[in-house]
Amino acid sequence: MPPVPSRLNITTIGAADGKSTLECWQLSAPFVQSNQMGTSGAAIAQLGETGATSYTLLPPQFNGGLHNAPAVQWVAFISGLAVVSLPNSTHTATIHGGRNGFILATDTKNVSTLGHKTVYPSKEETVGIQIPTRDNEIPAHTVLHAGPCRTGEMDQ
Repeated sequence: MPPVPSRLNITTIGAADGKSTLECWQLSAPFVQSNQMGTSGAAIAQLGETGATSYTLLPPQFNGGLHNAPAVQWVAFISGLAVVSLPNSTHTATIHGGRNGFILATDTKNVSTLGHKTVYPSKEETVGIQIPTRDNEIPAHTVLHAGPCRTGEMDQ
């Protein structure tokens, strides 16, 4: 069994000075050992209270266009492929559905003028689960670096 990471690192669509950013964040809440039935002994990271969750089916080669996050939200891509780009930056994030398909979007209209662009270039459907945080709460975190997290640093 691989070693349990100490904290969850996550690619985040953030904002600074009215512009969306891509950053790699390390969440402050550590992984802990679950004592819940069905997952007892497994590593879990608490993500905080959440709101109404949606399940989204994105057609092959769909262009989501330029937009802001509708709320501070976790997005779990469970299949397919998403590519996030910024209108005022060369940074892009390529997110493959599955284990490392989990991101956080915080670039709401009140903090980012233009938002970000998301395209789904796969020839397959992309499935995303959108999970807004309660009261647009941004989890406690440390910014590790500009740009998306690299595969090897997703959970360390």
